[in-house]
Amino acid sequence: MHELGTVIYIIETVEKLAVENHLTTVGSVTLEVGEVSGIIPGYLTDFWLYARKKSELLKEAELKIDTLPAVTYCQDCRQTYPTVQYAKECPYCHSFNTFLVTGNEYNIKEIEGM
Repeated sequence: MHELGTVIYIIETVEKLAVENHLTTVGSVTLEVGEVSGIIPGYLTDFWLYARKKSELLKEAELKIDTLPAVTYCQDCRQTYPTVQYAKECPYCHSFNTFLVTGNEYNIKEIEGM
């Protein structure tokens, strides 16, 4: 349940940016959440609805979530492939000499300020 800590961090970050940019309210926050980040979007949404009420700037703000696909790169055949479908083994050459390129991160993509 690290989603609560994630939501608190996001709210603190957005509040700081809002103050720096002289915003009086925030309408929405869009997050990019990696497909294999370990973050459960439903939990994020639930915690957001609770935590936003404690912020004057975000009390009505909507949370939007864009899912980033997980992509793995094979160092042997130099191709990328969908991680969730094939995991660690490259579907092209069957090598395990692979690494995750994207899909385990989360980012604040956009803040709609007013």
